[in-house]
Amino acid sequence: MIIKRLEVGPIMANCYILGCEDTKEAVVIDPGEDADRILMTLAESSLKVKYIINTHGHFDHVGANKRMKDATGAELAIHPDDAPMLNELSHSARMFGLTAENSPEADIMLSDGQKLTFGNHTLEVIHTPGHSLGGICLYTDGILIVGDTLFAGSIGRTDLPGGDYDTLISSIKTRLLNLDDQTVVYPGHGPQTTIGREKSMNPFLR
Repeated sequence: MIIKRLEVGPIMANCYILGCEDTKEAVVIDPGEDADRILMTLAESSLKVKYIINTHGHFDHVGANKRMKDATGAELAIHPDDAPMLNELSHSARMFGLTAENSPEADIMLSDGQKLTFGNHTLEVIHTPGHSLGGICLYTDGILIVGDTLFAGSIGRTDLPGGDYDTLISSIKTRLLNLDDQTVVYPGHGPQTTIGREKSMNPFLR
């Protein structure tokens, strides 16, 4: 599998491109900003986007939805509990002194256990509320894309609307920590880690 990580936007959110080496089908996860860079990276590997997937609806992870959808024609997917945020991006960004373009409505409303296939690969949706009501993670082939649910040595913030600390800890412990310790975790900010490392080292999960 092709895996590319780009740090995008002023808050340095991680945007991930996953691609199938055989078919060149791809998904773009959390295009928070810098659509031109994302499109250039896709072109360099001759990848065609099938899905644009948002792990949650915060502006720093979805700010380039419109430009990416306009440029690729890909279907946009998000959990329904976070879908209302897509029409409020410019307002939420202003609260941080930043700007963002409102997103088109989603084409696909994701549910827990749903599977999205691109090329020879399948992503499974894991609903992990706590950072936001509709936060999700995506699992495939020992790889876990977690958005802002879990970080290396930390967890997502829970002081924004829809956040709840106890819910987030429960989501992580019951939905993620039961995966194999070797599972590679790709968070929405910062470096990658593993499930095993977070089990043993993350102070929020002891």
